[in-house]
Amino acid sequence: MGVEQAERSKSKQKTTRRDKETRGDETTPSRRSLSARRSHSEHHGEPKNAGLTQEEVWAYGLGLFGIGLGLTELMTPRRLARMIGAPSGHNGLIRLMGLREVAAGVGILTQRSPTTGLWMRVAGDVADLACLGAAFLSSRSDRGKLTTAMMTIAGGTLVDMLTAQQLSRGVTTRNGTIPITAAIIIDCDREELYHHWRELTNLPQFMKHLVRVDVKDDRRSHWVARGPVGSTVEWDAEITEDRLNEYIAWCAVEGAEVDHRGTVRFEPAIGGRGTIVTVNMQYRPPFGTLGAAVVAWFGEDPNQTITMDLRRFKQIMETGEVVTTEGQPAGRDEIPSWKYDQAAR
Repeated sequence: MGVEQAERSKSKQKTTRRDKETRGDETTPSRRSLSARRSHSEHHGEPKNAGLTQEEVWAYGLGLFGIGLGLTELMTPRRLARMIGAPSGHNGLIRLMGLREVAAGVGILTQRSPTTGLWMRVAGDVADLACLGAAFLSSRSDRGKLTTAMMTIAGGTLVDMLTAQQLSRGVTTRNGTIPITAAIIIDCDREELYHHWRELTNLPQFMKHLVRVDVKDDRRSHWVARGPVGSTVEWDAEITEDRLNEYIAWCAVEGAEVDHRGTVRFEPAIGGRGTIVTVNMQYRPPFGTLGAAVVAWFGEDPNQTITMDLRRFKQIMETGEVVTTEGQPAGRDEIPSWKYDQAAR
């Protein structure tokens, strides 16, 4: 009896463990589905990371420049002071600034990510500007040369800040193009989602930056979007591939004001729990990563924009409207409500 009871107990434990594993699998379809989707994207030629990004190239170039400048400050502080119009007698301070430049440059080149070293450069640039500002008050300084030096350092500070900002945001520009990928699971049939998206005049409902889309024919359309600082941009686009209920690809026509291309894919989620909607876009900002950073300063981050567009698409398809807290105390009129925001994540 004791042996039989022990065997029944072990069998019951195994069954319970299998049930837990099964339930665990059923509660995590999104993570597995999105992982499989990423592999599928790479296999079919969609953007894949390889080599240095444009942001990293800028960072390493700034690091090398900083080391060269720092060595100059360490070895010839008196000559450098005369060159920039600073008063004499501050060789020790100039050497200290050179040591900081070398340390920041070495940090950029040797650390796994150059972001920290680049922000060190930004802090050093601010300190350099403060020192030159103090030197400007001296009657022994050449204010004309100091003005030129301060303008040069201010320009370098701007480049350092923009590059550091892009690295901190995780932007990866390659060949002047920023790849953007966002995905979400929507509790609707993919046929319904496909047809709503394929009717291009519906896009401004959930793409906040779009003013309107005028359909010219089955393939071509005219897009009007909001730009930074209240401006608008317009361009023509055409659908390059269209697979019913599965996939839509489009691109701006040659010579368009906005250079971009993108795809949207509709795939059933595991377990029949809705549809995975995945958007892949390639956006070429003017002046590459620095141009994208300037645009981001005006609140136009393409990655965040596409993510929020998909969340609004989810709301429209599941509830029929975009839920916001606009007009409520402490409301956020730019993004979905807090409760839905949490659920969407």
